[in-house]
Amino acid sequence: MDSGGSGLRVALGAVGADTPPAVAECAEPVRTGPSGIDAAHLLAQLLPTVRDLLTRQGGGTRVVAAAIGAAGMATLGGQLRAELPAALADALGVHRLALAADAVTAYAGAVGQRPGAVVAGGTGLIALGTDLTRWRRADGWGHLLGDSGGGAWIGRAGLDAAMRAHDGRRGGSAALLARLEAVFGPAPELPGLLYPRTDRPAVLASFAPEVAACAAHDPVAEGILRDAARHIAEAAAAVCPKAGADDEGCEVALTGGLFRMGDPLLVPLREALARQLPHARAVPGSGDPLTGALRIAQALAADDLRLPHHPTLLCVPVSGPEREPGTGVTEQGS
Repeated sequence: MDSGGSGLRVALGAVGADTPPAVAECAEPVRTGPSGIDAAHLLAQLLPTVRDLLTRQGGGTRVVAAAIGAAGMATLGGQLRAELPAALADALGVHRLALAADAVTAYAGAVGQRPGAVVAGGTGLIALGTDLTRWRRADGWGHLLGDSGGGAWIGRAGLDAAMRAHDGRRGGSAALLARLEAVFGPAPELPGLLYPRTDRPAVLASFAPEVAACAAHDPVAEGILRDAARHIAEAAAAVCPKAGADDEGCEVALTGGLFRMGDPLLVPLREALARQLPHARAVPGSGDPLTGALRIAQALAADDLRLPHHPTLLCVPVSGPEREPGTGVTEQGS
């Protein structure tokens, strides 16, 4: 399962089978309350979805292994870690379970179970790397404290440059001011539109493509993307495993909607990575976080999970009669 701001996605596959997994989506995001991510709300969506997938797949009533990936798992997942192992064991017979931060499932989807690093960029930005003995994390601290170089960061910088142009201050961009007014209306009205919103990071990030569109002809917009690229490369450098004795460089996978901006961001990013990580190889991610969750579940089912356990990033609790309790994998033919 992959849980994020836009809802849940669930994939169910058979152990050892080459057939593609069955996939379902739940459009309602899981609620977050005073105790963190709401376990009851997650289960209310997850369990009927899994049962429906089992019926559609035509085989088995028992889930052998499951991986639950969720945005906010590391900091807001205490209730999930306390309640999900027993709940999934009772409801689905799951006794091998991994509870993972979405950055970990993004890593598993992009890199697999090899040493390396992943930068997951969308509205926010987080970098995660491992040498398969421990995890290293950089950023992912939200739009007020970090997420430097992410979509909200780029959008905010672009809107700042637009407002500077409106005021006649240094660092302004007439091109970005024109785009602000085309998207949001008169510049003086923007604070009233933005500040009351509870989804401010998403609203800020919605302006990032406008910055990219202006970068080819506007030096201010180009400079914003170069600064973003530098921040992204710094996060990657902070988590990338050191080169081994054979001087083999780290593979850095880029995953997430941020990198669909294309060359306006990717060209300066490749240059920044070459400066800060000269031995690294930037590669596109081979799979998304849902693919990563399914890979973790498959590895649990095969007793082959090589990614390092961590109390909040990748928790593999012991539950029931089997050694390790995960959504995603049924026994083929059961």
